Amino acid sequence: MLQGARGGTLRTGAVDVARIGGLWRVTRPWHPGLRPFLRSYVGYWEAMTSPYEARLVPTGRATLLISLAEPFSQVRRLGVPGGDSGSIGSLVVGLEDRPAICVHPGGQEAIRVEFTPLGAYRLFGMPMSELTNLAIEIRDVLGPEARVLVERLASTPDWAARFDLLDAALLDRLGEGPEPSPEVGHAWQLLSGSAGAIPISRIAAEVGWSQGYLVRRFTQQIGLAPKASARVLRFRRAVAMLNRGAASLTEISTACGFYDQAHLNREFRAIAGTTPGQMVAARRVEGALALSKRSNSSKTRPITGR
Repeated sequence: MLQGARGGTLRTGAVDVARIGGLWRVTRPWHPGLRPFLRSYVGYWEAMTSPYEARLVPTGRATLLISLAEPFSQVRRLGVPGGDSGSIGSLVVGLEDRPAICVHPGGQEAIRVEFTPLGAYRLFGMPMSELTNLAIEIRDVLGPEARVLVERLASTPDWAARFDLLDAALLDRLGEGPEPSPEVGHAWQLLSGSAGAIPISRIAAEVGWSQGYLVRRFTQQIGLAPKASARVLRFRRAVAMLNRGAASLTEISTACGFYDQAHLNREFRAIAGTTPGQMVAARRVEGALALSKRSNSSKTRPITGR
């Protein structure tokens, strides 16, 4: 048995608990009914309360973050007019092609769930294009019942029970959500399977749609247009190769479809607001790169390709 951050106990037989730097992270095997739609599912809390500021970097996934303690002071999308959320607790983030800055006063405890784009389309039940590059309060996406769910999760000290509650809520939503178009699903498989390398014209030919119609339907259900999605996917492949450390920037540029190293650097600045070298040297809080001296370096870890 392990004592939880807020007085609860964790049943280590039902969940896996690990301390990584200054964070306690809690996981367990995903429910079979959720697996096709998920890419990450983790609970966490700070072992030591400390304010931090971090950069959110595009991942090619949509995120549901359920705050069980202190809210974020701010989530600010760079390059988006009016992209400052102000204080925000539990939130939904759609697909992104530019970075954001999140500021937290410390004392964070949360559950972070990352979805495939089409899994998110089913869960949120709305055009994903309405969530692109935004961080939105959970109740504005999932309705007033989401507030009740967050309150129940926050008042339940046992992590296994928390995951049970959230699993049930997610399965209910997914069961009622819209079915993505098979053509969009196939288009996403082609694009993501090639890490953004396949031409959009070839994808359109593969699914039997005109290129213009593909762009409209894809953007509605994925959140980013095919070309923007391809940029993010190439960026993510480059990040993964950087973290493995087995290739030079020139080799990475060639492998990921950039014209040259200068093109690679421009894309990193546009998508992540940083350079490849700075990203490799960065440390990470849960789901984001630590930025400032306000961040407690003991609670961060090297970024990984996700």
